[in-house]
Amino acid sequence: MTRYSFLLYVAGNTDRSKAAEANLRFLCDALVPGTYEVEVIDAGERPDLAEERSVLATPTVVRLAPPPQRRVIGDLSDHGRAAVALGLPNHEKLPPERQ
Repeated sequence: MTRYSFLLYVAGNTDRSKAAEANLRFLCDALVPGTYEVEVIDAGERPDLAEERSVLATPTVVRLAPPPQRRVIGDLSDHGRAAVALGLPNHEKLPPERQ
């Protein structure tokens, strides 16, 4: 079973940050349920971690596993494009209003 691991870099507890986390969790629950982990990192509180991954804008999602690493910048509101960019399987099965 393939496990997915994501780092989500945000800048504070803003609406955009909350939307990015909600959208990422929606996609994972819909496409890879029970096989993912999401770690949320506030780049303002942990600039060292953001710098380590060369995160220049927030929100940014970094898929660590499975390789290869992928990254997407933005709130992931375009679910279809975000799923493809993150390399999630079965993205074509998202409901049309969620693509």
